[in-house]
Amino acid sequence: MRELTMKTSWRSASFVATAAALLALTTACGQDKGDQSANGQNVDNAANAADAPQADGAYGSDGYGSSGDSSASPAAKGKSAGQLAAWDSKKLGKVLTDSAGMTLYRFDKDTAEPPKSNCDAACLKTWPAVPASGAKAVTGVDPSLLGQVTAADGTKQLTVAGWPMYRYAMDTSPGDAKGQGVGGTWYAAAPDGKKASPAAAAEPADLAGLSTRKDPKLGEIVVDKNGMTVYRFLKDSAWPIKSNCVGACAQKWPAVAPVAKNDTKDIPLKGYMTFTRPDGSKQQTLNCWPVYTFSGDKKPGDTNGQGVGGTWYAAAPDGKPVGAAK
Repeated sequence: MRELTMKTSWRSASFVATAAALLALTTACGQDKGDQSANGQNVDNAANAADAPQADGAYGSDGYGSSGDSSASPAAKGKSAGQLAAWDSKKLGKVLTDSAGMTLYRFDKDTAEPPKSNCDAACLKTWPAVPASGAKAVTGVDPSLLGQVTAADGTKQLTVAGWPMYRYAMDTSPGDAKGQGVGGTWYAAAPDGKKASPAAAAEPADLAGLSTRKDPKLGEIVVDKNGMTVYRFLKDSAWPIKSNCVGACAQKWPAVAPVAKNDTKDIPLKGYMTFTRPDGSKQQTLNCWPVYTFSGDKKPGDTNGQGVGGTWYAAAPDGKPVGAAK
């Protein structure tokens, strides 16, 4: 009697839980000083994606990218995405996954504004809609990017930045990305709903020392040269310029070092000056208000410091605290 030994090798998936001279003193600083007292798997199967057949049909080789029975695939079970995560692919960059590590996809024939799924009932057999119920945003990604739309089978389908999300029936293990590029219309999604790409995963390059970015929830906010969010502290004062974040606070909220005026972009130069902190170091101001970054922000685009303690807020280009109660 022969003994058949089956060896199944599972890849482990670890989630990466986964920015001129001063005007006359009577007008230069502290125009909004009335607010000064107000008191957060590294499994790289991108080779699979690169080797995936590029079919002529809209959905893949048989019209939907399927070459066999997909009923047993984890993707076909319609389970909640749960806590969304992201894994780093050398070829694809940051790839959005569900809580089980299965890659989530977007379809070029869908629309995000308004959100609409154009994957019909037959298509959904190979590209199951990800249920909206129970899905939680990737750590560090704005939860407001998550939404829902009704799929062809009546499923309340998860959307990310308006794009409907799908799994691929041919992905059988965490980290698989066999659906990448199928039919020239299916692509792994990034955590922000865009198509995953190394360029999207890379840190911002060639940013000015201080510039701005459009945050999907907060609007226009200031970022440093690394793309990290810049903050205001409501307990500081603008005139006289004074930082009340010292000691342990200064470790958690590092002061923004001086940035030359010609190393800024879209930053008003009114009240743009530096001052000497209690420890003798120099700190940059916006409209005379001291500005900081937050140690709890781990990557460009994070705004984990927003609203902390009711005293810390992202800084607008004019130095005002975005979202602070007036």
